[in-house]
Amino acid sequence: MSYVGPDFDPPQPRRSRRRTLTVAVAALVPGALLGWVLYEAMGGSGGGDGAGNAAVRPSQAPSDSAPTISATNNDKPPGPTPTTDPASGPLKGKVVVIDPGHNPNNFRHSAEINRKVNIGTNWKECDTTGTSTNDGYSEAEFTLDVAHRMRTLLEKQGATVKFTQDGDRSWGPCVDERAEIGNRAHADAVVSLHADGAGTGQRGFHVILPGKVNEGAANTGPIVAPSRDLGERIAGSFVRVTGSAPSNYVGAGTGLVTRKDLGGLNLSTVPKVFIECGNMRDSKDAALLTSGAWRQKAAQGISEGMVSFLRG
Repeated sequence: MSYVGPDFDPPQPRRSRRRTLTVAVAALVPGALLGWVLYEAMGGSGGGDGAGNAAVRPSQAPSDSAPTISATNNDKPPGPTPTTDPASGPLKGKVVVIDPGHNPNNFRHSAEINRKVNIGTNWKECDTTGTSTNDGYSEAEFTLDVAHRMRTLLEKQGATVKFTQDGDRSWGPCVDERAEIGNRAHADAVVSLHADGAGTGQRGFHVILPGKVNEGAANTGPIVAPSRDLGERIAGSFVRVTGSAPSNYVGAGTGLVTRKDLGGLNLSTVPKVFIECGNMRDSKDAALLTSGAWRQKAAQGISEGMVSFLRG
């Protein structure tokens, strides 16, 4: 997610209290450390404070709270229709909304996506085109691919999965409508998928949590705590499954960032987080983001975090 336009302003520098990885003495540590070894073998986190740990909870260990989701490492996303009856499974009755960031056709509709919408605290552009790798692989392509993979995994667990867009719209939706889609669905959890457009050498993932906002149409008070729980679980699973390290340029090594300037979070009335899966403008991260096998791991990591949250 390039830091330009709506929901994409750069986070302001602030003093942050480092959250340590509370699972350091719990069941997740072996997997997380193994992931770290794999990550370092691929070139490391690029320095900075990226050697920190994602803030997660002991209860996030898959053996305690969520079944491990089987994943295949092919280069194409699985088909959209699962063979498992969605009326069965551990997530029966749960509604998940996946928000694939941006839209592959946004670049053809600059007038529409540049119009301002109210996000509670101020006004921002409806949407942006997103970023891309130096070789032209777009963020919008990436987010849709991961979303399709997640849908297959979560539907096999019995969840009802809805998208904010599936490449079936000529542009958008705007950030306020993206939030409203999750609200209307009475979603049990929402995740907005992105990839960042930061500078070279800035690497790793981070999960964006809603800050407490009560202004205009925005009132995040009821969702701040459950959204943090959701975000911590996703961060922990993402480290374990993908081997990626938390961002070395935001979040002080925790993999977690709190923001109050994102319409998709400000206007949500249900638990919701964003995840920046990596930096598309860094060659090492780009090599991961453009790999179908790694995207499958990303989908699995995010999905397992959501399963853990939904099962309590």
